[in-house]
Amino acid sequence: MPAKNGSAGGTRLVIVESPAKAKTIAGYLGSGYIVESSIGHIRDLPEKADDIPEKFKGEAWARLGVNVEHEFEPLYVVNPDKRSQVSKLKQLLKDADELYLATDEDREGEAIAWHLREVLKPKVPVHRMVFHEITPQAIRDAVSNPRDLNLRLVDAQETRRILDRLYGYEVSPVLWKKVKPRLSAGRVQSVATRLVVERERERLAFTSAHYWDLQALFDTNKPEERPRDFTATLTSVAGKRVAQGRDFASTGQLKTSDVLHLSEAAAGELAGRLEGASFAVKSVERKPYTRKPYAPFRTTTLQQEASRKLGFSAKYTMQVAQRLYENGFITYMRTDSITLSETAVAAARSQAIKLYGSAYVPDKPRVYSSKVKSAQEAHEAIRPSGEEFRTPGETGLSGDMFRLYELIWQRTVSSQMKDAVGESISVKVAGRSSAGEDVEFSASGRTITFYGFLKAYVEGADDPSTDRDDSEKRLPNLAEGDALALSRLDVAAHSTKPPARYTEASLVKELEDREIGRPSTYASIIGTILDRGYVFKKGTALVPSFLAFAVVNLLEQHFGNLVDYDFTAEMEKVLDDIANDRAERVPELQRFYYGGDGDEGLKEMVTDLGDIDAKEISSFPIKGTDIVIRVGRYGPYLDRDGARVNVPEDMTPDELTADKAEELFARPTGDRELGRDPETGHVIVAKDGRFGPYVTEILPTQEEETPKKRTRKADAPKPRTSSLFKSMSLDTVTLDDALRLLSIPRLVGELEGEQVVAHNGKFGPYLKKGTDSRSLTSEDDLFTVSIEQAKELFAQPKQRGRGRAAAAAPLRELGEDPNSKKPVVVKEGRFGPYVTDGETNASLRKGDTVEDITIERAAELLAERRERAPAPKKTTTRKAPAKKTPAKKAPAKS
Repeated sequence: MPAKNGSAGGTRLVIVESPAKAKTIAGYLGSGYIVESSIGHIRDLPEKADDIPEKFKGEAWARLGVNVEHEFEPLYVVNPDKRSQVSKLKQLLKDADELYLATDEDREGEAIAWHLREVLKPKVPVHRMVFHEITPQAIRDAVSNPRDLNLRLVDAQETRRILDRLYGYEVSPVLWKKVKPRLSAGRVQSVATRLVVERERERLAFTSAHYWDLQALFDTNKPEERPRDFTATLTSVAGKRVAQGRDFASTGQLKTSDVLHLSEAAAGELAGRLEGASFAVKSVERKPYTRKPYAPFRTTTLQQEASRKLGFSAKYTMQVAQRLYENGFITYMRTDSITLSETAVAAARSQAIKLYGSAYVPDKPRVYSSKVKSAQEAHEAIRPSGEEFRTPGETGLSGDMFRLYELIWQRTVSSQMKDAVGESISVKVAGRSSAGEDVEFSASGRTITFYGFLKAYVEGADDPSTDRDDSEKRLPNLAEGDALALSRLDVAAHSTKPPARYTEASLVKELEDREIGRPSTYASIIGTILDRGYVFKKGTALVPSFLAFAVVNLLEQHFGNLVDYDFTAEMEKVLDDIANDRAERVPELQRFYYGGDGDEGLKEMVTDLGDIDAKEISSFPIKGTDIVIRVGRYGPYLDRDGARVNVPEDMTPDELTADKAEELFARPTGDRELGRDPETGHVIVAKDGRFGPYVTEILPTQEEETPKKRTRKADAPKPRTSSLFKSMSLDTVTLDDALRLLSIPRLVGELEGEQVVAHNGKFGPYLKKGTDSRSLTSEDDLFTVSIEQAKELFAQPKQRGRGRAAAAAPLRELGEDPNSKKPVVVKEGRFGPYVTDGETNASLRKGDTVEDITIERAAELLAERRERAPAPKKTTTRKAPAKKTPAKKAPAKS
């Protein structure tokens, strides 16, 4: 039902995108308004052939949904699942005197409003109603000050949609032919995948350097000092600077010869020569320390901080933020602006004074301006809504909505507070070894004398080893010439590390820094590359799959321009120019698709694919071996002169070293002939498949059986197949074991006129009698259970769910879930390990392990699982599967 307010005969129809938004706004409008939702986009380019109108199906361009032969006209169709809603909106419009299109104020929202107008074809006045927060005053102001549709914004959004369609529908089929079926390419998605792959290439090419220095503990001999001692690091010997990590290249070699590279032995010998040496303070340098507040959140910084502090994925952050916005708690969450309205500045300052005192608030309000070149300053930063901010405790929120609101509230209030100030101190300590070498140690410290905004908020960091902005390191009160006693001197080993893998937070930052895509799309882009299997998570790190390497390899070699970072960023500027009336849609699409000014167009790129070597694209030699990693239809595998072995699904590229590859080849690989079945004469083999080891029989070929008559594939006999028991392995399974396995399902006997059959299913071994079943305690029972034992089992009440057996102890205890406040544990389930807080269960994903999973990652999995509503039950009739005929009853073999 539409949300109504006031009289039943309201004459103003207000259309928004979501039911939740409609409900909130309806509560703020006076009589005469009906608020209804479009439930997102009502029409789009056709997704499948059935969606294309009959009159266009014969057109060469119809599969694209864009008429590339006539000014790139898009073919829009009403989404099948939105037809009933469109009919409802048309019916409501018949009784309306005015139409208010109140979709979001960004380009996508403008496009939705335009589509609504085009489909509904209103004969009454149409108004564009915009607002960036859902509060009573904001809604009243929006109704009183409507504007016309901004067709330049619509043009920019439609150009984006057409670009993405042409890219996806022209390039994806190339991936299907040359890499693997059902893959996808995308204008920003493929570039994001390339970033992750390039980072992994850097890690694979990285050679770690090892270096040593000395760590000294100096005592001031001043008992009144707090602290009285401090730690310093060796920085120079005989006037030559000691090499640190920054001095080494990614090859492991020194970048310059002007530094001293200490080996472990040399460092140890130097430590010996410094025993008994005298040390004194050489210099003390003090500098004022100032840290300014962080700007209010925009979309990308909110995603980054929610990832660092709350463990949220970018996608989940936006889902929670959407709910906060629609329910009137925060301003619009898709924005690249960091400006605050005068009202918001006043609210933040007022709350800061109330909570922390006037000493923490500057005399003049702080004004922020974006450093992002393409920022749309028409929007406002993400902040608590209203003229007066509600503290988190006053909102009545709970769970993840409370946590995200608190983060936004803290950031907004702190942005209007004073700087944090203090003092940075740098100390150098000099000494001389027994060999006459002058040595120098250094130490640094920081004290904060006024915390300012840090009282309210401290930003997180991607690198957990980085000091927080509110951290202090105090040094004793030192002066030049002060004598120091050496309390301890240790040889310290160090190694350079490869560049860290991207996390969701750091990938979002990288995309924004390179101006690739729009900030509002980053969450869905990261979600897509995760869902497509191009990337998986290991902890919080984003790891590219071998499939991603193959896809990026192809795109770089044959579609280099399309995954070029500068080209992709330039396309965003083109879209901005269209929005700002500096460029036109058709010429830009013409240039992209057909080329121009010497540049090759997309159409030409995808026309001649003959020179793409599919095998080469998907092959990656392992350095120092004759082994090649290949990406096949069913996943990655190793190839050595035709011998193949599967690569474990969760293995990361940097784990597949030469030694690991040799180890995989040394494992039993299956296709081991065990002998012949004495009854059928068929050869029995053991194999290693995608779903684990199994045994099967080799049937005679169709040509051998009926040389003149070919049998349809559907009618051809199928070989018996059975998975190995958990207690069995490929290298020890025997012919007798295999024949016993192939005897399953086994006919045990009859009870009450019905056959009792022993089966091995995905939930374990069980007995079946008609539609009734009972679980068996072990797989070996499949061979030994008698009809008498079966009778006893069926006489007992059937146990369901997890009550079938005593609950197993958890594999690990992780801590408290920040959302449910309940303890989270890792358990072993039917489908593998999962995390649970006792109410919600979430399976571990590819890249997650029982040993390494953290409470933050577990909380993210549980939060995503809670967000997904149960899928509606399908009512379509399904054809019953063909029954597997049980083997004839035979005496159990010992």
